[in-house]
Amino acid sequence: MIAFLQEVIQLYIERGSWFLELLGAHVRLSAMAILIAGTLGLLIGILLSEYRKAAPAVIGICNVFYTIPSISMLGILIPLLGIGDRNAVTAISIYALMPMVRNTYTGLVTVDQDILEAAKAMGSTRMQILRRVKLPLALPVILTGLRSMTVMAISMCGLASYIGASGLGKAIYRGISIYNPAMTFAGSILIALLALAADLLLGLAEKAYKKKRRMI
Repeated sequence: MIAFLQEVIQLYIERGSWFLELLGAHVRLSAMAILIAGTLGLLIGILLSEYRKAAPAVIGICNVFYTIPSISMLGILIPLLGIGDRNAVTAISIYALMPMVRNTYTGLVTVDQDILEAAKAMGSTRMQILRRVKLPLALPVILTGLRSMTVMAISMCGLASYIGASGLGKAIYRGISIYNPAMTFAGSILIALLALAADLLLGLAEKAYKKKRRMI
């Protein structure tokens, strides 16, 4: 085990620039997918909370996409988008929609009705209630969905190398292809650390927001 870890460390030393390049590409792809899925998921969740009759059908469709194996999702889009980063970002965005839609919808529809009635009684419009009451109160639940989505997107991005996309998955794929377990482990551990770091930062943001809300 010690010899294996030494081999991994030696790989980082000898090919540090290559791993940094892959890490940068991985962050870029993941960030694009998270931005797209986060924005669309938030908007869809808000719309569903306002038009609840459509919620079961839309969430059901999102559930169907969510149950498709991630590697299959990447393959399904090849006839439409070809191989490479565009396919990867699209597939990851579709796959990551579900946590964001579900948590946004759940957070908004579970806001205390007494608070909403009080806001209406004070003359607030529907948009003002959404922006000033519902979203702030639902934000902790939405952030939980964002954390789940972020970890999922970063992890799934590691599979994108199988369709020619960039990122740390290239190290994993190359390690498997040439039977180099150290290279496979080196790529995998960087993806895991990146996902943990992103989750930690979002967790700190969530705690800071909750603390701020308690002080108000």
